[in-house]
Amino acid sequence: MFMVGAYSGSLVNAIAGLFFVLFERFKQCFTPSLLNHPDTALDMNPHAPNEYIRAMQAVGGVLEDYDSDKQFPALGYGALVHGTPSHCFSLAGALDQSCHGIAGIVQAYQGTIANPAVKLHGPTYFAPVIRHVAGLAREKHFHRQGKEYFVLMILTDGIITDMGATIDAIVEASPLPMSIIIVGVGGADFSAMERLDGDDARLTSSSGVAAARDIVQFVPFREFQRTPGILAKEVLHELPEQVVEYTMKFVQGAHPH
Repeated sequence: MFMVGAYSGSLVNAIAGLFFVLFERFKQCFTPSLLNHPDTALDMNPHAPNEYIRAMQAVGGVLEDYDSDKQFPALGYGALVHGTPSHCFSLAGALDQSCHGIAGIVQAYQGTIANPAVKLHGPTYFAPVIRHVAGLAREKHFHRQGKEYFVLMILTDGIITDMGATIDAIVEASPLPMSIIIVGVGGADFSAMERLDGDDARLTSSSGVAAARDIVQFVPFREFQRTPGILAKEVLHELPEQVVEYTMKFVQGAHPH
């Protein structure tokens, strides 16, 4: 059972909540410039985890405690997989397979970046994975009457090449039992991620439809990596209210389409 403490102090049950982790640009961590760069988030130092791994361990560790079976689907994007561009593929082998715990996700990530069949390939699209998870959330909503809630966590260095399509996908997902936590890794410009957060202005799709609710939380990992308590607070800052708002609007009310 995935349980989220609501702002009222009660508990909202979102059974079998799923935690998805996205990793982009796998093979870049093996390029000479990054191997020799002292401040790269992707440096594969055998004696210390890179910032991607530290982020997935720290942020994933916060969310892991709320999932009883510890089975987490882990998806990749922005790569050539066996020579074919892929913007949504499983690190565990198949889209319906999962990793056990955060340690399993880290192991799958390390196995993927070492896999010669997986190569860095742009562009960087967020929309396909958001729509994939939204499809799962939509199906579970109608079959489980809102008793399952999906949390999609995206690890990114800030690059996005389908901003319009991503906004459209988020707006489409906004009435579904789903939240998105975007974790910024490294010291890049994250202004695009802050726009997706939707705190300053409600996202509006290319067709003029406004998001039914805010479902995105952006967390710049580097700002909070040395303060685990504050990091946990930032990760969970908006999630309880998002779950409550979904329940009140779309479980007790009309179903999302």
